[in-house]
Amino acid sequence: MSRSRLLAVAVDATDPAALARFWADALGVEVGEHSPDAHGTTYVAVPLPAGPELLFQQVGDVQPGRNRLHLDLSATAGTRDEEIERLVGLGARVVDPAPDHPWVVLADPEDNLFCVLGPR
Repeated sequence: MSRSRLLAVAVDATDPAALARFWADALGVEVGEHSPDAHGTTYVAVPLPAGPELLFQQVGDVQPGRNRLHLDLSATAGTRDEEIERLVGLGARVVDPAPDHPWVVLADPEDNLFCVLGPR
């Protein structure tokens, strides 16, 4: 019996190159290939050392309420708050500081939500 393998986490973006750069910088990796498909849609990959790649796909506009999943990041050096400060410096913004929870909700430059937790 064959199984499916998670190949990529696709993220809609009006500027896929800029959003890929934000996430590559946030995760400490390099931006991968930029490739339009046969229909002219641009895709920008951010390969990760382990697991699926992030794939930013060009869309004409972002639809409200469409962000049905989000990424959870864990600080790998320093504290959660230091990592949040670094990400805000890259262009993220704090959406919900969640003082009673171990995570803080942020938004990337195109308002895709993600959470930051302390080291794990």
